[in-house]
Amino acid sequence: MHIAIRTRLLPDRALPRYAYLPGKFAHPIRDPAGHSFENGHDPEITSPSDDFVWGADLFNQGYYWEAHEAWELLWQQAGKATPERLFYKALILLAAAGVKLREGKPRPASRHYGRAAAHLRAVQERGGYETGLTLTVEELIKQIDQIPSVTPPRSCEPQVVFSFLVLPSGRL
Repeated sequence: MHIAIRTRLLPDRALPRYAYLPGKFAHPIRDPAGHSFENGHDPEITSPSDDFVWGADLFNQGYYWEAHEAWELLWQQAGKATPERLFYKALILLAAAGVKLREGKPRPASRHYGRAAAHLRAVQERGGYETGLTLTVEELIKQIDQIPSVTPPRSCEPQVVFSFLVLPSGRL
């Protein structure tokens, strides 16, 4: 399944030079040839909501590893054992599933998005969480449950592998 590149959430921010795939490209942070080597935290990110939107923009464009990195900062800052932390972990797992799908590894991808759905169900059991997305937790679980097991052909270009968007509320 190949889905066309989608409208940008932050069109003024340049996307990375490549969407990282392990073994295919230089590691973005550890390798001197990486697209984010020695950059540290992005200076254009000034608040947690910026990290959230930037992660969503990356995810929607097929930059799954990079989205994971943006959302990991939010996960680390969230309180231990909170619905917020579970929610961010679910997004991170979805992004990891995107990497695995792009690598042509449907089984590991399935494990990741299955764990993402389990985290979201735990969010529901704890009374829910205002996600800041246009999708509710329940709707996101339904989208995850419908992820096809077909993997796209490997490509050097970013590939969108999910049929749904991660859209922060109030953004198109």
